[in-house]
Amino acid sequence: MNLSAQSESDRKALSFAMNLSLSIGLLMFVMKMGAYVLTGSAAILSDAAESVVHVAAVIFATYSLRLSYQPADEDHLYGHAKISYFSAGFEGAMIVLAAFYIIYVSIQKWLGGLQLENLGAGTALTAAAAAINGGLGGYLVWLGRRKHSLILEANGKHVLTDCWTSIAVLVGLALVWFTKWLPFDPICGILMACNILWSGTGLMKSAFGGLMDKTDPATLAKLTEILNRETQPRGLSYHHLRHRNLGDAHWVEVHLLFPAGASLTGAHRTATDIERVIEASLTPRAHVTTHLECASDHEDLHPHEAVGKPGFKP
Repeated sequence: MNLSAQSESDRKALSFAMNLSLSIGLLMFVMKMGAYVLTGSAAILSDAAESVVHVAAVIFATYSLRLSYQPADEDHLYGHAKISYFSAGFEGAMIVLAAFYIIYVSIQKWLGGLQLENLGAGTALTAAAAAINGGLGGYLVWLGRRKHSLILEANGKHVLTDCWTSIAVLVGLALVWFTKWLPFDPICGILMACNILWSGTGLMKSAFGGLMDKTDPATLAKLTEILNRETQPRGLSYHHLRHRNLGDAHWVEVHLLFPAGASLTGAHRTATDIERVIEASLTPRAHVTTHLECASDHEDLHPHEAVGKPGFKP
């Protein structure tokens, strides 16, 4: 079974979206740096710094997406799709790094003396950047979930983080504009950093869970339901159910126990039918491996295993 998850049309759509994200990311950096030059705002500088981090993350995500398309080979028997977890973790780490930098710059500006100019032009550029990033981020998250691409979804969340950062900047500049109290600028920068720090740590946690093959309760429940439905009417049982997410597909392993006297031909055909049901039921798709055993002598061959009990057994 081919482990490549996306069709050629899906790959083109994902690649286009990633290239679009990179191009707009560079444009956003230019716009935000222009706004900072005009205003001298600590919050806008922090927003621009976040864009630098975002561009670096998108470059790595673009490389990861291309690598994930590579088929399995002698050195990577399960394919290359798990790079998506590295990409999401890297993106999360970059968001966290940006958050700490924003806090540092905001405090430094506050203690060093605040001076803001040309708030009107700077606000207009920042508002335009927020609107563009909001639309782009929503599109990337939607497409990533639709095409089951963790890399694109993580990138979309980063873009949305950039959007919220710009909105926080606008709030700070508006407060400064109406109250004439300059500390609102760094205060909003710090609050904004705390928000994106939460987003970044969430991405890192998700990536770590994927790399450590953390069990997904929803997938386990669905697999259990399918196996119970498919084995009980046939007079079979199962155990040693294991599954993990490769990034673009599920890998499922399960032992099926057949009654004494079952022919190898019939047992293999039944196991194949069950495999196909599982493969058609999981999203993203699944690659399923079954191990056929005889229930009558199972305890003699495997005395430390409990027969007929589903689920994981060490």
